[in-house]
Amino acid sequence: MPGSPGTPVGTPEGNPLIAFFVRRLLQAVIVILIVTMITFALLRAIPGNVAIAILGPTAYRNPATIAQFDAQYGFNKPWFDQYFLWLGHLAQGNLGYSWKLNQSVASLLGNHLPKTIILVGISTVIALIVAIPIGVWQAVRRNKAADYTFTALSFLFYAAPTFFVGTVLIMIFADQLHLFGAEGPQGGLVSDFTDWKDLTLPVVTLALVTFALFSRYMRSAVLDNITEDYVRTARAKGASERRVLIRHVLRNSLIPIATLVGLNIPLIVSGALITESVFNYPGMGYLFFQAAQQQDYPTLLGVLIVVAIATVIGSLLADIAYAVLDPRVRYVSS
Repeated sequence: MPGSPGTPVGTPEGNPLIAFFVRRLLQAVIVILIVTMITFALLRAIPGNVAIAILGPTAYRNPATIAQFDAQYGFNKPWFDQYFLWLGHLAQGNLGYSWKLNQSVASLLGNHLPKTIILVGISTVIALIVAIPIGVWQAVRRNKAADYTFTALSFLFYAAPTFFVGTVLIMIFADQLHLFGAEGPQGGLVSDFTDWKDLTLPVVTLALVTFALFSRYMRSAVLDNITEDYVRTARAKGASERRVLIRHVLRNSLIPIATLVGLNIPLIVSGALITESVFNYPGMGYLFFQAAQQQDYPTLLGVLIVVAIATVIGSLLADIAYAVLDPRVRYVSS
C-alpha cells in the first residue's frame, strides 16, 4: 500500500512528499477553476453593457454595432458558454485582450506584476523583521507598559483601513514635513529603487497593517510555548533565558507565523490594491482598480488568476515551512 511502513521510501509510490505535492497540485487546479467560475459569473452579473463601456456611451444609438461587438467576442452567448470559451483560451496561454488599454492581458500583467511583487515583498519582510522581536518582547514583558503600548498600536493599525493609514502618512510626511513623495515611483522597476523616497510611504503603509497581524500572533505563540514542559526542562538543565528563547521557544513560535504568511497572501495583495490606489503606484492592484472602473473583464480575470495561483503557492509554502520548523510533521500519503 502507498505510504505503508513496508513500502520503500525511494519509490514514487512510497514517497509521501511526492504524493503530498501531487494531491496539493490537483487540489490547486480544482480550487482555481472554482474561483474563476464564480468570479466569471459575478462579473457577468454586474449591471451595464460591455459593448457600450468599450465603444462609448453613444454606441447605444446603433444596436447593430453593439450586436456585432457581442457576437465577435461571444457576449451574446450564456455566461457558462462564455466561460468555457475563455477557459479554452486560458489553456492555450491566452489571458485575453484589454479593449480599454489596447494591449494583451499577459503583457499588462508582465508590466505591473513585478512592481506589486516588490511592494508586497519588501513590506512583508519589514513587517516580519519588526513584528517577530516585538512579539517576543511583549510575551517576555507581558502585562507591563511595553506590552500594553505595542498591543494598543497593533490594534490601532489592525483596525484602521489601509487607505486611512496611507492618507495620514501622506498628510504628515509628504505634505507637511516634505520627507517623502506623495505618490509611488511612476517609472520602471529601476525607479522603484532609485526613487526610494517615493516608494517609502507605500511600503510603510502596507507594512504597518501587516505588522499588526504578525505581532499579535507572535506574542500569542510565544506565550503558549514559554509554559511548555520542554522550556522548563531546558531551564532546569541550566540553559540561560536567552538561549531558551532563541533555541527553543522562538523556533516553535515561528510555526504559526509561517502558516500565517502563506495563508494571508490574498489579504496582503488586497491591501496592496488599496495602497497602490492611494499612492497612484502602477502595480497590479492599481491595474485591477482601473479595470473594475472600466468593466475590463479580461484584465480583471487575469489579475484574479494570478492572485489565485499566488494563494495556492502561499499555502503550499506554508506547509513546507511548517515541516521545516517542526520535525514532528510528516506528510504521509493516504
